[in-house]
Amino acid sequence: MDTKLLDILACPVCKGPLVHFRDEEVLVCRADRLAFPIRDGVPVMLEEEARQLSSEDPLMAR
Repeated sequence: MDTKLLDILACPVCKGPLVHFRDEEVLVCRADRLAFPIRDGVPVMLEEEARQLSSEDPLMAR
């Protein structure tokens, strides 16, 4: 993903920062515990497409 795009993207729910995990192809909002998928290089920033993360999920600890 382009770093300029990552700089302007925000969580669509809380407008907070997102963390990019390249290997998992997701953008994570730690505040809302949501993982937004990246499909074919395009982030899918829809709340209904996001995966809810548990507090024990490894993506929350990194």
